[in-house]
Amino acid sequence: MEPSTAQPTEAQRTRPKDAALGSGPGRVLLTVYLIFAVAASARAGVQIATKFSEAPLAYLLSALAAVVYIAATVGLAIGGHRGRIIAWCSCSVELVGVLVIGTLSLADSAAFPDETVWSGFGQGYGYVPLVLPVVGLYWLWRNRPRAES
Repeated sequence: MEPSTAQPTEAQRTRPKDAALGSGPGRVLLTVYLIFAVAASARAGVQIATKFSEAPLAYLLSALAAVVYIAATVGLAIGGHRGRIIAWCSCSVELVGVLVIGTLSLADSAAFPDETVWSGFGQGYGYVPLVLPVVGLYWLWRNRPRAES
């Protein structure tokens, strides 16, 4: 039996129009999320592997942040309906996480003996974790699919 020689359709070869890689600002946003996914994953991995007993809550929150950044990166990269939902949810969780953990880390510093990615509203990362979900949500809203007239 011969292998199929059918060529993929145009729809199968192209990315959804709203995928992050489709525009300059989208590419920058995707790159920043990817950098934070790698940085947060590495930080959490090292913290959990080497000194978990010192501040388990903080290190688990860093791991949660890593998962959120990975999900946002994937959502932005794949685009389409499913990717947008993943990205919306991830950016929303990230924003809530930064605000809640940032507030708690300042109000009760004893509960956070070591920093997380979101401690102090992302102070250790130049407040990028505070700004990034706002930019991500804005970008998703601004580049949402429009109903065709």
